[in-house]
Amino acid sequence: MTMMSDPKRWTALKTEFLQDCAVFTVSRTASLSPRTGIQHIFYRIDSTDWVNIVPVTDRGEVVMVRQYRHGLGEITLEIPGGMVDPGESPQAAAIRELLEETGYRAREVKSIGAVSPNPALFGNRVHTYAAFGAERVAEIRNPGAEETHVELVPLDALPERVRSGDVDHALVIAALHFFELSRREFADSESGREGHGE
Repeated sequence: MTMMSDPKRWTALKTEFLQDCAVFTVSRTASLSPRTGIQHIFYRIDSTDWVNIVPVTDRGEVVMVRQYRHGLGEITLEIPGGMVDPGESPQAAAIRELLEETGYRAREVKSIGAVSPNPALFGNRVHTYAAFGAERVAEIRNPGAEETHVELVPLDALPERVRSGDVDHALVIAALHFFELSRREFADSESGREGHGE
């Protein structure tokens, strides 16, 4: 049986800044293939890190938002999220976005994972948080051109909302998957403690 070797890293020769698009920048890099020695051009989108937060009320409802998305040209159903501001931690950004977009604050917020949004083009990360005991404490404060409307979705209804395409934002679905994994891990640890008589 032939063993396959891991791919080798490319060598970046020169990077040129092309465009500042406010929420991201675009650059072009000439890189050398380690396999062929041939130079190729690649384009990259740079952005600050992003956050998503899955806020759940004590009644078992996920606090979600409907908003118009200009890329898709449609109104989408998502969880709160946004960009990490300079000097801000991802967790602080998640808490801020939750309050701004929904008027809700949570009793407990914990990190449950992070992903690369699209490593072919983006170099940033999306940090996901679970928020428990979410309750409304303020009015929605949408900055700039953003407009969000809150929709409370029962946890048990989420799988069907994803299957039906009502929730189709890839990063939201990744966040919901992290949330489900964290729920399973918590249930497993609880059953393990019970099995040991704790």
